[in-house]
Amino acid sequence: MSLFPARIQTSTKTIRLPVPLVLLLALSAIILAACSSREHTPGETTNSDATARPTLYIAGIPDQDIAVLEKRFGLLAGYLSDETGLDVRYVPSIDYSAVVSAFRQGDIHMAWYGGLTGVQARLAATGAMAIAQRPEDQEFLSVFVARPGSGIETLIDLQGKTFTFGSESSTSGNLMPRFFLGQAGIVPEDDFAAVTYSGSHDKTWKLVESGSVEAGALSAVVWRNRVEGGSVDTARVEVFYTTEPYYDYHWVIRGDLDRRFGTGTATKIQEALLKLGPSSNGSSEILDAFNTTAFIETSNENYEAIEDVARQLGIIQN
Repeated sequence: MSLFPARIQTSTKTIRLPVPLVLLLALSAIILAACSSREHTPGETTNSDATARPTLYIAGIPDQDIAVLEKRFGLLAGYLSDETGLDVRYVPSIDYSAVVSAFRQGDIHMAWYGGLTGVQARLAATGAMAIAQRPEDQEFLSVFVARPGSGIETLIDLQGKTFTFGSESSTSGNLMPRFFLGQAGIVPEDDFAAVTYSGSHDKTWKLVESGSVEAGALSAVVWRNRVEGGSVDTARVEVFYTTEPYYDYHWVIRGDLDRRFGTGTATKIQEALLKLGPSSNGSSEILDAFNTTAFIETSNENYEAIEDVARQLGIIQN
């Protein structure tokens, strides 16, 4: 590096400036140019704005272990981004009610709900629509589990026992188990020694397996997958009762999707979900993550019975 002062040539003479001053002037010029390129009138569209994709946020009730959910929704977000041209991102949530609240506020545009939370979300956001479910969600089941040798073989045997439901907002972990208990003449808060809420299906069977509670109820799909995957010690926890079928999990979208993201967005998302199948490239990993072989069309009307039960039990009151 030269130790001599730099020179700035003018039309009449050469002006000598100290090197530090030259560097300062050069740095100032760079900063001014950068600021000029970033600033624009509010509301004005720049080239970068024009090429940016709008972001559609999706979520799902936290009914299973975090790793399961992150894989499931991460895969689907990537797929929907490719299919719709939107920037689709998964937003994890701490509990069931938070997913409903975020949907109501418009912070979440599309969510994977159970039967009950789907009803609650649609009641909270006018125009929201159920658009897709798995084939098995037309005939969903809950299972009641207990420790082998506990003497619990029927629902009546649960009287005087400690029991855990899943989340208070869970269809298969609380709402429908309560419905079937009621049909057997059992009121949990009156007839059980203690009633708790585990927060998720996985936590339910783990609490029974560990002996923390004597029995519990959870999703039959989650139970089957954990048994097949070797996670459950079936010598310490087993199914003693399976419910009759009912409608459960499904995708729900807000009614303002087309206004927010462009005409036809809602249809495009539904078609992308329904297109997933065994013959569709890249579908198998996504479908496996959702424990199914396909998504099929559904509608709000399919969940009217769930709403009726929730009102009978006082879970929905408005």
